Amino acid sequence: MRLSPFALIDALLAPAPDPARVGWLRDWEYAHRGLHDEALAENSPAGFSNAIARGMGIECDVQKSRDGHAMVFHDWTLERLTGEAGAVAARDARDLEKIALRTGGDPIPRLESLLDLIDGRVPLLVEIKSKREVDPVPLCLAVKQALVDYRGAVAVMSFDPRVPRWFARHAPDVIRGLVVTENGKGEALGPLRRRLALWHGKPQFLAYDVRDLPSPFAAAQRARGLPLLTWTVRSPELRVVAAAHADAPIAEGAGLA
Repeated sequence: MRLSPFALIDALLAPAPDPARVGWLRDWEYAHRGLHDEALAENSPAGFSNAIARGMGIECDVQKSRDGHAMVFHDWTLERLTGEAGAVAARDARDLEKIALRTGGDPIPRLESLLDLIDGRVPLLVEIKSKREVDPVPLCLAVKQALVDYRGAVAVMSFDPRVPRWFARHAPDVIRGLVVTENGKGEALGPLRRRLALWHGKPQFLAYDVRDLPSPFAAAQRARGLPLLTWTVRSPELRVVAAAHADAPIAEGAGLA
């Protein structure tokens, strides 16, 4: 079978991973930001404990504190999820750990605290938050340091291809992924941008927007050996899509099994 030029370049610039290293990614359902609900906040220790008790993998988000620690928190600012205001990056880790989440009252945890809680019982996906104008390297360093002595199944991922590229160069033992959405990316340049992100990031798996499935790009990468996870599965209908076109769901609410 003759390969397309794009397929040949994909294989050269973003080689498929060792199946033995990444196979576990396909074997789990992942609780999106933990198993949270109206009584428990997303990315909360209690929500993570619920996921562990249910035997689910966990997906979480991390932001960098002012003093360079990886904090388990989704937003750039504190307002939506806590009674405090201002940027997460403007507070030291010790101060952030004292802030209660608005729902449930748990404190904002460090990544190390979450790793201690999981203790290898279920796998963890760590989404490293990034944006174009922010250098991702300090947060990558913080995550790498947190993972130094951890022996459980864990992978990092980001929308920002600079993140998996950094891990490919500086922490190749950590499995790395690229988070992808085609939504709002436009049909003209979208396919090229996705390929450039793939080639630059050199990910070992993809976490794909379920709204974009089925996707020829996602299917091509899956066919050549990159595990394909999909987010955020929030309904039974989206579970059907995930089961048909991806290897594992990252789910919440009505989308949970």
